[in-house]
Amino acid sequence: MDLPSILESLLVASEAPLPSSELARLVRARAAEFSEDSITENPENAPAPDSPERVLDLEALALTTEAEVATALSFLNETYEKSGRSFLAAKGAKGWKIYTKADYAGFVKLLFPGRKPERLSPPAMETLAIIAYRQPVTKSALEAVRGVSCDGMLQKLLDRELVKISGRADLPGRPLLYATTELFLEHFGITDIEDLPNIGELRKVELPDGTEDDEKKIEDSTPTQDAETQLALSAVEKPAERISSEGPPSNDPPAEESLNEED
Repeated sequence: MDLPSILESLLVASEAPLPSSELARLVRARAAEFSEDSITENPENAPAPDSPERVLDLEALALTTEAEVATALSFLNETYEKSGRSFLAAKGAKGWKIYTKADYAGFVKLLFPGRKPERLSPPAMETLAIIAYRQPVTKSALEAVRGVSCDGMLQKLLDRELVKISGRADLPGRPLLYATTELFLEHFGITDIEDLPNIGELRKVELPDGTEDDEKKIEDSTPTQDAETQLALSAVEKPAERISSEGPPSNDPPAEESLNEED
């Protein structure tokens, strides 16, 4: 019995992911139960005479750190890889958990015939990407970037728990702010939003935020002309435009002249 095997037993027994801090705490707590004072007060904590716990280095376990937990789990995964196991210990947004490898997904999905993979439409993916990279973000900012209403897409993302309401913006009307959830991190296999590709570069790109100041910037950057000049220009018809509107020139004489010739 060693630290990797102890951590393995905890991950197998737990239904929920366990963070490194919690794993380290559980190991230290069990080591503390082996102390003389603890055994005196609670004799049931004493290991059996033939228990593998008798040979544990209690002093080392009582000082287990998060770094040691991460090292032990890495060693555990190396053992799995060498022995060709179908699972591994992976760290998600909520902590460590033992997952089945993707190679065996075809067999595992037979256990859940009622579940079907849900795919997001391209508009929903666009909306989710903007939220992920620019969060927290308002609905008006989303619509300013996409150029269309995002009400339906936002509701779908909220229903699937990929997006949540994280507060209100300090703007007139106090609009809602939207951000990604832990399920989003778990679904895309990352532990932190900073793990998204090129997030540092994309956050530097200035995007419209749908505010009045943003609209004013657009108006200021648009060249304007004097009203009289615009009217004068609109009154002038270019020869090329007149020809194209009237059709190609004709060599036939006017109808009135033709009649005189016949007379």
